[in-house]
Amino acid sequence: MSLVCPNCHSQEPEGTFYCSECGTDLVEDGGLSTATIRQTDSQITRAGEAPVAPPPAPITEAQVSLHIIRTGQILPLVGRKQFTLGRISQGQSILPDIDLTPYDAYSQGVSRLHATIKIGEDIRVEDLGSSNGTRINNNKIGPHEDHLINHGDVISLGRFKIQALVRQE
Repeated sequence: MSLVCPNCHSQEPEGTFYCSECGTDLVEDGGLSTATIRQTDSQITRAGEAPVAPPPAPITEAQVSLHIIRTGQILPLVGRKQFTLGRISQGQSILPDIDLTPYDAYSQGVSRLHATIKIGEDIRVEDLGSSNGTRINNNKIGPHEDHLINHGDVISLGRFKIQALVRQE
């Protein structure tokens, strides 16, 4: 059985939180309300302006770090050449290398095993067939294909956004 997006009418697998084509929320919770947050003009990014520059890669042994945009926390990737990103769920037998559960990953549409970051001569990301898809700088990538990422690229796992910080040698 599949879901139909009410916005773009895309077919989505059962259990999907967000439409992989347009990002529409596919889960109705009925009880939450939206709060208004006031911003000053200096906090608003206008259409056509470049996004805020990424922070520099931290000075560590890590060639790549992940900047969790929502919290500002930086996670250095050290000790191996490949890291699986996802979230942990009770009873799960295969666990991700980087658990994004503490950062509200479930509600942001991150799959248990969502994507892999591969560190070699260049840095690549691969979607692992996730329910809510992976995007690089808002461009959707296909599952099970390596895609090049550079310093400052924003990787979206569902609606969860992280920024790649690549140490410049």
